[in-house]
Amino acid sequence: MAVFAFLLNYPWEFLQVPLFRGMAEAPHWEAVKFCTGATLGDAVIAVVAFWGVTAACGNRRWILRPSAVQVAGFTATGLAITLVLEWLATGPLGRWAYAEAMPIVPLLGVGLSPVLQWILLPPLVAWLVRRQMT
Repeated sequence: MAVFAFLLNYPWEFLQVPLFRGMAEAPHWEAVKFCTGATLGDAVIAVVAFWGVTAACGNRRWILRPSAVQVAGFTATGLAITLVLEWLATGPLGRWAYAEAMPIVPLLGVGLSPVLQWILLPPLVAWLVRRQMT
């Protein structure tokens, strides 16, 4: 789970660099370190989401034959964690800021790119894990 989450999220993190304030102008190595750290966080979120679905269905082998509800739960858990972390990081904690190019999701106050990341990538991660393990 963590490996496929890392591999899918890593390019996404680099592609969204222009959407975060100061990242496009950052020294190359600093941007690489930041994106790598963000991707490691994404992998942790995916593992936590996996274990959340495992706790809900009582079987960690759900990933071998995931139902639509399980994939939706996996995706929703990762998205919920991401929404909280994005809100904290761009708000009270001030860890990063969005560039003008980042569309903001109304009412949530978080960037569209991280939201799309956690809607689109988790089903692909689940598919890759299932495919690799069966």
